[in-house]
Amino acid sequence: MSTPTTAAPRTVPIGDVTVAVQEYGEGDPLLIVNGTSQSLGFWAETAPAFAGRYRVITYDLRGMGGSERGTGAISVASLAADAAALLEALDVDRAHVLGYSLGSAIAQELALTTPDRVASLVLNCTWGRTDGFQRAMITALAHPWRTGDLEAALGALGVAFSPQLLDDPAFGELIQQLLPLFPSTEQQIRTTAEQWDADLAHDTLDRLGGITAPTLVIAGEQDLLTPPWHGRQVADAIPGARHELFTGPGSSHALNVERAEEWVPMVLGFLGEHPLR
Repeated sequence: MSTPTTAAPRTVPIGDVTVAVQEYGEGDPLLIVNGTSQSLGFWAETAPAFAGRYRVITYDLRGMGGSERGTGAISVASLAADAAALLEALDVDRAHVLGYSLGSAIAQELALTTPDRVASLVLNCTWGRTDGFQRAMITALAHPWRTGDLEAALGALGVAFSPQLLDDPAFGELIQQLLPLFPSTEQQIRTTAEQWDADLAHDTLDRLGGITAPTLVIAGEQDLLTPPWHGRQVADAIPGARHELFTGPGSSHALNVERAEEWVPMVLGFLGEHPLR
């Protein structure tokens, strides 16, 4: 099998901004939507695993990485409108959509507002409406981003990982590799605080029954940011949705990294069951 191609990074104009885009492979399009504080570089290790079968499209949400911030409030709805505009700009009529954390909220909204564009939906570490526990967690995690204390902000994000990984001697090396991918400029730090506000305000629970795309919901037993009961709630609300719960070591908010050897084949298997044509 030939090595999947990796396209040169580029910027694509959508509305009032240009967004940074990185594509891998060829085939049916698979749009990956980032979580809070993420840049497209977070998918550099995972995307090639999908690129053997799919045209994988990764991009920076507005104000993050290489994408411009533009004007107007940032919300799940506005970010979903950006995702739809990006697909249009790339001449993609329909795509599989994989959303992680904040990206899963954006993916829900995209599937609700532009159902014809979404061929299938993978919601990784997701929720439909914030509850009291989640509001407390997000409020605490957002605070250092609001005050500009980047060291504290990044340190607090350790809760996204499992206890096993946090105590692993190799964790420090992993973090050093990831640090360049996190927000670093004043604009990116301010935008991350806005993303946390979007997380807090996300509420699609009463509308999820309107999603018509085949949907896979993946949750983690150890996930403290989007606890597993939220994934169950989302799957129950979407007609015909499949629910998968990771348990045991590595079943964290970063389960797609910590348990990649199981997560990637699961997602590929689901996508293979729902070809565009």
